[in-house]
Amino acid sequence: MRKGCFLFAGLSGAFFSCGQEQEHPNVILVITDDQGYGDLGCTGNPNIKTPVLDNLSKESIRFSKFYVCPVCAPTRAGLMTGRYSLRTGVRDTYNGGAMMAASEVTIAEMLKKSGYTTGIFGKWHLGDNYPMRPCDQGFDESVIHLSGGMGQPGDITTWERGDSSYFDPVLWHNGIRKEYKGYCTDIFAGEALKFIESNKNRPFFCTIAFNAPHTPLQVPDEYYNRYKGSDPSAGFPPNSANFPEMSEKDKEDARRVYAMVTNIDDHMGRLLKKLDELQLSEQTIVIFMTDNGPQQRRFNAGLRGLKSSVYEGGIRVPFWIRYPVFQNNHKDIEYPAANIDVFPTLAELCHAEIPSGRKLDGISLVPLLTGKQPAVKNRSLFFYWSRHSPEMNNNMAIMKGNYKLVANTEYNAPIAKFQLYDLDNDPYEQDNIVGNYPGKAEELRQEMEMTFWDLVGSENLSNRPRIEVGTHHENPVILNRNDADGQWGIWEQEEIFGLWRLKINEGKYTIRFRFIQPLPPGGKMMMEFGSFIIQAKNEDSGMSILEIKDVSLPEMTCDFIPFYQSGNRRIFPMWAEMEIY
Repeated sequence: MRKGCFLFAGLSGAFFSCGQEQEHPNVILVITDDQGYGDLGCTGNPNIKTPVLDNLSKESIRFSKFYVCPVCAPTRAGLMTGRYSLRTGVRDTYNGGAMMAASEVTIAEMLKKSGYTTGIFGKWHLGDNYPMRPCDQGFDESVIHLSGGMGQPGDITTWERGDSSYFDPVLWHNGIRKEYKGYCTDIFAGEALKFIESNKNRPFFCTIAFNAPHTPLQVPDEYYNRYKGSDPSAGFPPNSANFPEMSEKDKEDARRVYAMVTNIDDHMGRLLKKLDELQLSEQTIVIFMTDNGPQQRRFNAGLRGLKSSVYEGGIRVPFWIRYPVFQNNHKDIEYPAANIDVFPTLAELCHAEIPSGRKLDGISLVPLLTGKQPAVKNRSLFFYWSRHSPEMNNNMAIMKGNYKLVANTEYNAPIAKFQLYDLDNDPYEQDNIVGNYPGKAEELRQEMEMTFWDLVGSENLSNRPRIEVGTHHENPVILNRNDADGQWGIWEQEEIFGLWRLKINEGKYTIRFRFIQPLPPGGKMMMEFGSFIIQAKNEDSGMSILEIKDVSLPEMTCDFIPFYQSGNRRIFPMWAEMEIY
């Protein structure tokens, strides 16, 4: 045990500390991608095999009403900062909306000030360029993929691999490309174990952010064969609205998801065994959670809705915390908690100083862990998600006490068009009682609107995060489709309006553009930098990469709008690379 001591005298006792120096427990935060509440044996799924995670739940304090955002990047922003994602600048999963402002203080930055070594392995999805990468936001060691998913247009090093992107990938180690061998989950778990081994003699914070079971649903045959031929629809209660019939595609998707989760389960076994071998289990906090509900239709413990929805099935996830000082107090806590609570909870458990001068939306869960009353007895939790930017009364919800108000209507809709649920008596959200309690519904609507206007007025939404080019921190800078703003739904289309929000340092640049298809000759590359345009003609045929040299740029903050003009066609590049020399 390290210097200093503190103890928890059971959940019914008090939280004590002693000695001049306080202990800093290790923290391992495991978060999976698109694994729903029902994708575990311990939450009632009769078809999945997760023995390690099932046992971990028995050894942990379980928050049975734990909430996240409907989609991944907002969940991760709130998790890392203790603030609603809109305050951080994160408003979407792409469309330039998954970049977290560099001014935000992450768990990693907070713990580093208390002497922790920090690492992240897997998915980041909060900005792929300086100053928003993990290595810019407090992580000493990082092995990640880009954008929201491997094989997606924004992940330039795996996109062209398509349905083999999860195997032998090119990843980013501390901001540098590196080739790896093997299956992505195996790689991320292996790198995390190396990090733990290397830092066994000092406090560490290790985030293992598995990208599985996110699409594409690629998994080694060894794991797929365990579910091949199985019926993932077996065991569903009959005639229930929240257990819909599964198509053959749904069943095949579920088999692959279950195989991916079983692979994660095996790695959780390796992780816990490694802690035992290193004699670190007694001084290590292990947290397991997922980032949102399932993307595909399958067993979800009866909860309504899927990923992207503010119904329970989209936002309620498992959350367990195992810390051996709580070993005699394994129990379920029903107090509503959320991703935004992890930051202040770890600050208290790790004796780290919460940064001053910023609003935290989360609260510490330590009082609940120690058997005391929560700091806020009747708190409100706000949920939203709509493509590109938050939209008033579209896929929004607020929960307070046992009541939850859901808005899937117009901005000025009467209260009768909202939905009100009593989650204590109707956890599956089947009985809309808005007509019975219009006063309660109106009270919640007003609070939801106040929260909405507070959040959309955030500084980091008004002045959206920008990628900085021309620094020694990252050169060249590759601008990808995930962080491109412009026309809604920008993905891998050719003729679409797009831009990147940049902060440019003065200098001479070489700019390279990669296009999906070879370009027609006789066109010109148009580059708009805020107040001026630079163009370059192209007479070559069959080119999919254009290189423009000797581009002198002043120091400026601007929207960079590049496109290839050919007749009436305006073709947006798949990515752009800017290198200062």
